[in-house]
Amino acid sequence: MVQVLVRLFVKDYQKTEDPEVRARYGLLSGGVGIFLNLCLFVGKFLAGTLSSSIAITADAFNNLSDAGSSVVTLVGFKMAGMPADQEHPFGHGRIEYLSGLAVSMAILLVGIELLKSSFEKILHPQDVVFSLLSMGILVASILVKLWMSWFNRTLGNQIQSTAMKATSMDSLTDAVATTAVAVGTLIGHFTNVLVDGWIGLLVAGFILYSGWNTAKESLSPLLGETPDPEFVEEIRDTVLAHQEIVGIHDMIIHDYGPGRRMISLHAEVPADLDVLSMHDVIDQIELELRHSYHCEATIHMDPIALDDELTNQLRQRVIGLVKEIDSAISIHDFRIVQGPIHTNLIFDATVPYKFRLSDQETAERIRQAVHGMDAQYFAVVRVEKS
Repeated sequence: MVQVLVRLFVKDYQKTEDPEVRARYGLLSGGVGIFLNLCLFVGKFLAGTLSSSIAITADAFNNLSDAGSSVVTLVGFKMAGMPADQEHPFGHGRIEYLSGLAVSMAILLVGIELLKSSFEKILHPQDVVFSLLSMGILVASILVKLWMSWFNRTLGNQIQSTAMKATSMDSLTDAVATTAVAVGTLIGHFTNVLVDGWIGLLVAGFILYSGWNTAKESLSPLLGETPDPEFVEEIRDTVLAHQEIVGIHDMIIHDYGPGRRMISLHAEVPADLDVLSMHDVIDQIELELRHSYHCEATIHMDPIALDDELTNQLRQRVIGLVKEIDSAISIHDFRIVQGPIHTNLIFDATVPYKFRLSDQETAERIRQAVHGMDAQYFAVVRVEKS
């Protein structure tokens, strides 16, 4: 069913990195969400009125807010697809993340309102009137919401969209909330125990928890999260597939929205190769990355001396020294500058985040180890995070 809708309404649906195609996915998701949520609002509001259930009525207005969330998703994808301009040279792709964050805020708002109404229901309980019509509407609502959750999750996985995944979670929390309301109605009818408010309280807690997690997931790419390890490995393999490149480091991946990534890295090349030839190789790799991964790529060329025996010996000795300090430390960009009375060993040291030593302590330990190796050697080291 989902793929049928995608093929009908999304032109070039396989080009998921294309901002225009992503906008069409957003239009499909938003349009379906608006229509179904409005239908559910009308049905649940009728069921809540007939049964005098605050939980059902609150759930109806939850669906009305969901229709608004679908509008946000639709508009967000449309705006995210706008091309780059003078004020936003990297495009507007991050608006998609903002729309996901807005949906998360809507989930949290619904949870807070349900929490308040549930407390009122506990303090001032009212009989819940059971009717087959209202129960049928609730069951239909649960099935529709489960389908909507699956629908948006499928679309979100196809185009790797946090906004659609947030919308999927919103629908799933609605299904859980409505299930709880239906259970409470049945309990109240068959046992005369008024649990409507208590069940609303539990549902509110679940909605707040889900909204908080969804907000964190939407906010993470806006703050700048760690790139996907598989994507990093693909970039590394692509660059190192060229025999002229002997190593890479300082790779940075900037995310300006889905399909709008920028990659920068340092590529180590033999210092004795022709600089013009190596420049052509670097240009070729940048073009390959842009074509294969739909991203902008900038590569800095680092010449290293591979045939200098002293440099190679000292590099290996320093590697051994830093491993004695901690096996998690690695070095790169190693070179030596010899003077009349001392020799500088210049390199970068890479440590993981939350390393047991501060950057200053790590650098000082390395300097002491290098100087202890020979009094004429001085380490000029810069510590960075991996």
